[in-house]
Amino acid sequence: MSTATVRVGDHDVPAVLEMVEAIPGLPGRSTFGLEPLDDAGVLFAMRSRGDEPPARLFVVDPAAHFPDYAAQVGADGQALLVVVHPSAAGEPPTANLLAPLVVELGTGRTRQTVLDEDWPLRAPIG
Repeated sequence: MSTATVRVGDHDVPAVLEMVEAIPGLPGRSTFGLEPLDDAGVLFAMRSRGDEPPARLFVVDPAAHFPDYAAQVGADGQALLVVVHPSAAGEPPTANLLAPLVVELGTGRTRQTVLDEDWPLRAPIG
């Protein structure tokens, strides 16, 4: 595994993420590169590696946009990312707070976890 990291909030997250289980809708895609898309370290792309056609997801550190987000997942040595749905028809982009990605910082192993709590599937970012 690569030792390259990407700064996400307060964490150095591995630049290569290995999905423990496939993300729904992206079967067979297990390795993703994490790339910053802005200088502020707020918006990132996860691009599948070794797949044709490649898949791309946009993700953010939930703390950057949702300071009250207190999902009951993650622990020391882990970071959370949430998938962002781009804006459409004048609506703001939204984030999936119900099913965050939990990343093990030491290994890059990543799992999407559906929470039991009542978090929105499409929380407006803005």
